[in-house]
Amino acid sequence: MLTRRRLLHWLIQAGSPAVRAITKPPGHHWFGYYDKLQFDPTSRYALGMKVDFEHRSPGAEDVIRLGVIDTEDGDRWQDLGETRAWNWQQGAMLQWVPGSKTDVIWNDRRDGRFVSVIKNVRTGKARVLAAPVYALNPDGRSAIYPDFARLNDCRPGYGYAGAPDPNRDTPAPEDAGIWSLDLRSGKSKLLISFSQARAIPYAPGYSDGAKHWFNHLLYNTDGTRFVFLHRWRGGKEGRGFATRMFTAGATGKDLYVLDPHGRTSHFIWRDPRRVLAWAWHPSRGEKFYLYTDRTEQVECVGSEVMTVNGHCSYLPGGRFILNDTYPDGERNQNVYLYDAGDGRRISLGSFPSPQQYTGEWRCDAHPRFSPDGRKVVIDSAHGGNGRQMYLIDIAGLT
Repeated sequence: MLTRRRLLHWLIQAGSPAVRAITKPPGHHWFGYYDKLQFDPTSRYALGMKVDFEHRSPGAEDVIRLGVIDTEDGDRWQDLGETRAWNWQQGAMLQWVPGSKTDVIWNDRRDGRFVSVIKNVRTGKARVLAAPVYALNPDGRSAIYPDFARLNDCRPGYGYAGAPDPNRDTPAPEDAGIWSLDLRSGKSKLLISFSQARAIPYAPGYSDGAKHWFNHLLYNTDGTRFVFLHRWRGGKEGRGFATRMFTAGATGKDLYVLDPHGRTSHFIWRDPRRVLAWAWHPSRGEKFYLYTDRTEQVECVGSEVMTVNGHCSYLPGGRFILNDTYPDGERNQNVYLYDAGDGRRISLGSFPSPQQYTGEWRCDAHPRFSPDGRKVVIDSAHGGNGRQMYLIDIAGLT
């Protein structure tokens, strides 16, 4: 429940920069992950999803609506369609196809299979591809995706219900893992299998019978390589899991263990060769680190300012990092910019998170920026209307 004290706290914080809701009831609205293209190339149209319930896991037949919001015309919602393949953290992978002013893509489940749909928002013409997507190549021609059925078993909140994992009882299958998808032909190909990743030694060793999965895939800024997290859980991991951060060439070759220490979390590519990630280092502890791909070069970033884990991304130009926090001791989610040029932290607001938003159905802010670097949109439940999307005007701050 949003208390008067927390509401006043938010109103004070939101006074500058300007914050406004771009969605409202009926329905709860959100976008999901911070590394997807929510805005079109003009920075006018923002994508979103709508659901009529909260605070439970999605079932196989739970349907959500998808839409595009005109942020320059009264935040008008244009309905795009529906899907039965979604989760609370990342929705249906709804995103603009890179470089396109008209085409958006999302995942769905049809005839017991996960697929993706590309739709032209102007003409309404749509086509269905025989596989889902996770991350799109910046060239707009291809995508990569993990095993969403396995994710639903291993990491609730990131996979999809409705299609059982045929390898559920196999610790590291040879016929599943990370696939590529050609967005033109619709052809898919297995790039990296679970068994292939497990075969690469992990110094502390795997637990006997540990179950392996992949999550958080992302192409670099020129589409030549991608990064992903290899995770597993067994006896010594208990209810938790261990993590390695890998990079690979666009075809799945040239695998490289970028962070071998077991605790990599949120990350983003700064440029084609460097990855910013919250991770643990045996001699430096938990911090944001900038890794140089295919080298052992690692440096701390913003350690005096970005002191806790968050969903990080670089604004255009690479000087400013957009970031957030999980709820703090007062259950405030803090959204901010870090100026890597002079070390400043610029607050974009502190947003109270009601107590019931926890676990799988929490409402992380997941800040996303517009291509012109003038707008940020977050998901938040601070307004008392369930989860909704809020636009923060950052023009002039950078």
